[in-house]
Amino acid sequence: MNIKLRDPNIIMKLSRLGSFHQSRLSFLRSFLNEFKDWDYKRDLFDLDEKGYGTAIYSFKKNDRVYSLVCFANKINEDERSDRVIATKWDAAFTLHDGVPLKKDVERLKNEVPKQEVGRLSYKELTLSRANKSVRVFDHVVENLSKGIQPDLDLLEKVGYLYRTTAVYGSGKFGLADRFRIKNREEINGPFRLEMMLVYLVRQFTFDQVNHVAKHRNPKIAVKLDPKICKNLGIGNSTGLGMAPFIVNHPTLLNNWILCRETALKKIRELKNVKAEDSDLFINCVRNSIKNITSWNTESEYQLNKIKLLLEDVEKFLNYLEKQFNFQKDYPFNEIYLWLEKETCEECIEYIVSIMMEPFAKITQPLIKKMSSDEEKYFNIPTDRTIEDLKAILEKKYPNILTIDFEKKENHKKFWFISKNKEEPRIADRFKEQGSDLEQPLAIARDIKKLYDRLLTSKKKLKIGHFLIDHDDLRHVIRRAFIIEKFPYSEIQDNTISENIIPIDMLRLKLSFFGALKFDPRSDKWLRICMFQGAPLPNELKNYDEQWVYKSHN
Repeated sequence: MNIKLRDPNIIMKLSRLGSFHQSRLSFLRSFLNEFKDWDYKRDLFDLDEKGYGTAIYSFKKNDRVYSLVCFANKINEDERSDRVIATKWDAAFTLHDGVPLKKDVERLKNEVPKQEVGRLSYKELTLSRANKSVRVFDHVVENLSKGIQPDLDLLEKVGYLYRTTAVYGSGKFGLADRFRIKNREEINGPFRLEMMLVYLVRQFTFDQVNHVAKHRNPKIAVKLDPKICKNLGIGNSTGLGMAPFIVNHPTLLNNWILCRETALKKIRELKNVKAEDSDLFINCVRNSIKNITSWNTESEYQLNKIKLLLEDVEKFLNYLEKQFNFQKDYPFNEIYLWLEKETCEECIEYIVSIMMEPFAKITQPLIKKMSSDEEKYFNIPTDRTIEDLKAILEKKYPNILTIDFEKKENHKKFWFISKNKEEPRIADRFKEQGSDLEQPLAIARDIKKLYDRLLTSKKKLKIGHFLIDHDDLRHVIRRAFIIEKFPYSEIQDNTISENIIPIDMLRLKLSFFGALKFDPRSDKWLRICMFQGAPLPNELKNYDEQWVYKSHN
């Protein structure tokens, strides 16, 4: 049986992309899998009684060492902000390539807490900062110092002791450029070093809270129960800064989605499924209900999505248990077709992620294909013709070509970079000033503009000659030739329409990171949790790969 890959014109719509969930392909999970046989160590823990100071953690295998260097600093209440304009944080971190020497630590102590304003060297790979959830941190310290464990309800509501406000890599602020390290086998997946940093930061938060509690009351203080630690992750606040990434990296986006689509196709093509595989699948779906019901948010939009998801997953479980027989041929194909007919987009994509759980043999080889050598596809084939280009647009952007951009509602929004923080923002073209500074993120509008110009150009005209008079559309001409080879490289939606929901773009990227419990605070930013439920570093050598679907409380 040969199943077709799903149609990009359906899958690349924002409502669908904004319904994606973490899976076996997510970077956080492939990182754990890659580093499970490395030696983990806490090399330095030099904090004062209040928990301020320096700590170093490392992963080591043969001659390769990665070290997280942590600096915890005292800051005043009024200095603590998750906004990108903050200049001070409770803790700052960098991932150092190798073992940092004493002079490295001194240099980093001066630079890392400054974050963007500091200067790092090629020996540093990633950079981050984080703030305490003060309420939770203080509550945990208070209880541990009295010899008791903290209140689980409070911890479950928040899910972390600290949240990061940015994780930087790939050459920013003097950090090592990607080309220096890209051939290392162990980091052959996107964002793997960023995942390592966040994972080690999580361990630092547990060590710090234990340390402060112990100093407060040395005689009776207890350590945070490892089971509780395991069910805490690292929080993160993510705003619109992430949205342009998926527009600006078309081949990378394609490779992420193509791997997911390929995994689904191969699972649907399995004629016979072993009993232990179908049991594992059903158990993961069943166990995941607990995660859906403990998903906290005050966002009406998200609450509605969760309610529909819960109803549909329960309906699906009912179908599996009462009507479905895994003994038949191509069972997962039948399941998929049922989902498309009977459930919402959120549920379809949720179950698609869980379908991968029993099939590491299918997902493992795909993980190696999720990076992209983007420069390779940057050049425009100038000897191709207008006729070629027009045919690509008609084939690859059929829905976008039907949008009428004369209508106000179809070009109501514009993207710009804020002056004070150089961060992407979105605004109303008819109410706010600044549309003359619009960023080239309205791909749908520009594709339509290009198509209209092609209609009045000679068919045999070469692209090189066309560009002489139409250089303003060079960016979308490049994209058209990219989508010809990479079917999932483009969001098939209008990113400047009045009803765009920007967090769908953030959610897409965060699902590939492996985030859980999306909590939108508006349609422009959200909070998430990473590594909640994940094994602790001392458990990595032998852990349950389906930890994501185990209860998080």
